[in-house]
Amino acid sequence: MDILAFGVQTDERPLIEKAFRAEGHHEVRCVGVFLNEDTAPIAAGYEAVSTSVNCDLGNRVLQTLAAAGTRMVAQRSTGFNNIELKVAERLGMTVARVSYYSPFSVAEFAWTLGMAVNRRVVRASNRTRDFDFRLDGLMGRDMHGRTAGVLGTGKIGEAFTRIAHGFGMRLLGWDVAENPACLALGMEYVPKQQLLAEADLVSLHVPLLPQTRNLLDAAALRTMKDDAILVNSSRGGLIDSRALVAELREGRFTGVGLDVYEAEAGLFFLDKSLEVVDDDTLARLVTFPNVVVTSHQAYYTVDAVGQIIATTVDNVLDYVAGRRSDNVLVPAPPRT
Repeated sequence: MDILAFGVQTDERPLIEKAFRAEGHHEVRCVGVFLNEDTAPIAAGYEAVSTSVNCDLGNRVLQTLAAAGTRMVAQRSTGFNNIELKVAERLGMTVARVSYYSPFSVAEFAWTLGMAVNRRVVRASNRTRDFDFRLDGLMGRDMHGRTAGVLGTGKIGEAFTRIAHGFGMRLLGWDVAENPACLALGMEYVPKQQLLAEADLVSLHVPLLPQTRNLLDAAALRTMKDDAILVNSSRGGLIDSRALVAELREGRFTGVGLDVYEAEAGLFFLDKSLEVVDDDTLARLVTFPNVVVTSHQAYYTVDAVGQIIATTVDNVLDYVAGRRSDNVLVPAPPRT
């Protein structure tokens, strides 16, 4: 069976090709463009497509794919808010995702962002490139003894908490269910408002669902300490970006580290350096000296990407064999 993989990064291509080649029975074609209404016709004749979280699998795209023979979508991510599952089901398409990969990749990167804004690493690096070795404006603070607030304590939140525990921090958590491993580390579960009011560093590790969209809205952001650090390595839609800009304009927050952005589709993973980016909110965010924005790279380690690709291959093999795993979001229709 032939598979078309959309949105493949340069570093990913040899890993994906090698993984499918090892199976011997399936050919994969990798393209750098993302799946959307304009690029969907490329998939004509491919029974399976593999997609990334920034691909568009809405109603019209899915209809185009189905009409041209695609019967299986293998998403190379845990999140799937970009896929209209009910439409896929109606069209008789199988949809699978990667339900698990290394939580350490994202947790470690979240801390990288947190410490980068705390210790002014980007500003310091830019200065030294100009041979400016002053320390003015570079003062950070110890994390030891301060309070970490973790919104979402699943596998990634737990890994983040373990690092915070290593720093010697007080641990506050918020989630629909308490994680025994986090409790064993000394975490105290509290209401969201209390966590935001008391935490010196807040990190987001919850999925983007209708009930979590704008989890940190204007009111929630105002609850946080003026000198708090905010990190989001989960989904951009968890934060009201315009409200965040308004708070930053007031001089609030020691630092903000964002690896995701609510309107990142069509921007992240692409080179826009020679274009005019008309997203005024993102353009304003990147101008603040206490903000670091990266382009959804927290998961991007050889370990995590390797696991994602291996699971994607397994999902395709399961589809071919008629098997169903926990990764399946929309099962194949009954065979007649």
